[in-house]
Formats: sequence, structure tokens, C-alpha cells
Amino acid sequence: MNPPSVEESGNDPARPADCAKFVDLGVARVDVDRHGRCGFPEVIFGQGKTPEDMVLIARHLVERHGVVLVTRANAAHAAAMTAAFAAARSHGRSGCITVEERPLPKLDGAVAVVCAGTSDLAVAEEAVVTLEVFGNRTVNFFDVGVAGIHRLLAVRDRIEECNAVVVVAGMEGALPSAVAGLVSKPVIAVPTSVGYGASFGGLAALLGMLNSCGSGVTVVNIDNGFGAAYAAATINRQLHLARARG
Repeated sequence: MNPPSVEESGNDPARPADCAKFVDLGVARVDVDRHGRCGFPEVIFGQGKTPEDMVLIARHLVERHGVVLVTRANAAHAAAMTAAFAAARSHGRSGCITVEERPLPKLDGAVAVVCAGTSDLAVAEEAVVTLEVFGNRTVNFFDVGVAGIHRLLAVRDRIEECNAVVVVAGMEGALPSAVAGLVSKPVIAVPTSVGYGASFGGLAALLGMLNSCGSGVTVVNIDNGFGAAYAAATINRQLHLARARG
């Protein structure tokens, strides 16, 4: 089997000059220009990839950016990445792996990550890892679900101090509505697949969040802590850039 060819599309004179660059590895076309376009490097979605594919892709991202984030990784992925990169770190139940040889600059402000129960922590921690590797400071409030609303009220002022709020909940998915009614910051809701049979693997929480009476609640897909964190990081980055411009 021949090794995959490697070329950057931005160097091809037959392509438009403004064409975004990628590296063609055969099994993947690595978007090495995404940081410049979008503010954050490409992230590796681990599910379905072999450990060898993951390491191959990660090498190009680390070489270009000095940092890489892997989501939905398994034990074999973690073993391969820690063997390949001295700076690789596996983040437990979140299913994330990070390599930070040259960490991204730290942004001003913070993002709150709020989750309803301990059973939601895997998704909440995926959000935390994503935010932190992208240069954000997180302030975490775990196990503050609506079954004991006083726990949320006790930290309301600290949540309000943050620039954006990621709220993770399963069951009926009521927590984002409660948070949105208490704070003035953007709320990004993450339904989880936690719950008994009638929760339908997170569908009940998803529909509850989509039908939220809390104004301005934005909802991502079931168990998508990464997607919520990316949105919150984008908000925080824009605020950081606005302050830098004066």
C-alpha cells in the first residue's frame, strides 16, 4: 500500500489564491488553516478513527499549531496519543485528549459550565476541557439541578460574573430555563442522554430545551458538550478582541 500523499491545497496554482489550506493524508484532509479563519484550530473527532489515523492527523495539527484537542476518544486512542506525544493528556470521563506543546493565548473573562447532576459530568467535562484548551478560564458549578433549586440560587451571582454560560442537563432538561431567567449572559444548553426510559436517550431534554420559556436559550445536540463549548469560546473570544481594540 502506498503512503498517503501530502500536499497543501493553498500551494496549488490551479486553485484560487484565497483557497483555505489543507493537508491531504489520504485518510483525512487536515484543515491546517482553520485557526486563522475561525480563531481555533481543527479538532479531531475520535469516534470511528483508528489510533494510527488519530496520531497521523494530530502530528500535523501539533506541528502547525502546537496544540490539538481530541473528543470522543477511547482507551486505545489515549494509549497511542500518549506514546506519540510527551505532552499528551487524557481527560478521564470526558473522553478528551489534549496536546499542548504551545498552549493558545489565554483570553480575558470566564465561561461558566453548569450541570444538573453528577450523572451529567462526562458531557460537562467535555465542555470544560474544550474551553480550557481554547484559552478560556472556566468556572464550574456541578450538581445544581432543579430538584434542589436553592443550590442554583446560591451561585447565581458567580454565574452572572461570567461572559457566557454552558448549561448541561438530562432528565426533563429544565435547568437551562431556570438559569436563563436568573442571569443576563448568553446561555447555551446541552441536553444529555441521562434519564429513565421516557427520556428517550436525551430527546425529552432536547425538546424541553428547544421549547424553553427562558428567552435566548441556544440549544446544541444531545451530549454535545464540545459544540456548546465552541460556541461559548467564540463569544468569549469576540469580547476579548473587542476589549483589545479599545
